[in-house]
Amino acid sequence: MAQSSDSITLLVDGAVATIKLNRPSVLNAIDAEAARAFLSILRTIAERSDIRVIVLRGEGRAFCAGGDVARFGGSDPEAAIDDIISPLHEALRLLNDLPQPSIAIVHGAAAGAGFSLMLACDFALATDTARFTLAYARLGVSPDGSATYHLPRIVGLRKAKELALLAETIDAAEALRLGLVNWVVPEAELDGACANLAARLASGPTAAYHRIRELLTSSFDKDLEEQLEAERQTFKALSRTQDFREGVSAFLGKIPARFKGY
Repeated sequence: MAQSSDSITLLVDGAVATIKLNRPSVLNAIDAEAARAFLSILRTIAERSDIRVIVLRGEGRAFCAGGDVARFGGSDPEAAIDDIISPLHEALRLLNDLPQPSIAIVHGAAAGAGFSLMLACDFALATDTARFTLAYARLGVSPDGSATYHLPRIVGLRKAKELALLAETIDAAEALRLGLVNWVVPEAELDGACANLAARLASGPTAAYHRIRELLTSSFDKDLEEQLEAERQTFKALSRTQDFREGVSAFLGKIPARFKGY
């Protein structure tokens, strides 16, 4: 099944939904139409029970060069910015809340809002020629797209300040060292590595993945006692799922589990 706009496309192949940023002439810079289309596609995914993993990637020479800065030079930049940020932020809240794990597939540039989109995904797989920059300070503005939430959680506060304030470009090897991406592969191997990771996640226990992500993210806002209780309650809730029964049965039978995702 495919869904598309001029700026973003959705292709569902089995249990894998691939969202492709599709403005290659401007390195997939995000304008208001693209932000609205991204939100619409995520709403479509939220209504489906057959999708078990989300892949986000870019068409052409780059993943995403950020927001479409050309739209900010008019007489009312605040309105132009809000036209992009409002649907984009609603989309990112939805992406965070969806049960499906998400993978950013990065080649070329991941800059500004493109950097933010990458951080918002659960995993990031990049080519060895990819380049990364949180470029907002170069324009005299602050990051959006959840970057200030995810970045310090990934790299720590001091390094996050360096990346955000100095806005320097780093290569794939440095991004891997900092934990900004999970894996770096040669460009020729990117599609195969993406397919393998997506297939692995799509065959996994989606409900458990969802609750694991929630536990990890919420742990920053809890003390130890609160987190221990959250772990207890979540384990008990997941023990009522079909996938838990399948996992236990497969473990005891020494055979691979066949998870259904719920």
